[in-house]
Amino acid sequence: MNCVACIEYIVVALMIISAILAVEWRDLLAAAVGMAAVSLFASILFFMLQAPDVAMTEAAIGAALSGAIVIFAVKRTQRFETEEEEKPGWWVRW
Repeated sequence: MNCVACIEYIVVALMIISAILAVEWRDLLAAAVGMAAVSLFASILFFMLQAPDVAMTEAAIGAALSGAIVIFAVKRTQRFETEEEEKPGWWVRW
């Protein structure tokens, strides 16, 4: 096994770890950063697989634009999820 394959496995492992952390973190801003990290590692992997156009698109759309939209949405809502039980919504009361 050559060194490039080892680096590819490391990038894939980092991408999986970032995805798990993005799902498990209770802080929504940290989860948004974890989501952007998954896209960033995917763009690095696409570049290593000799697809630079797909890598640039993934970095621009996946990491930058999607991350910014989620961060702006988090700023307009509560940053932390609560542990309390949610009350049923208005549609349940009909």
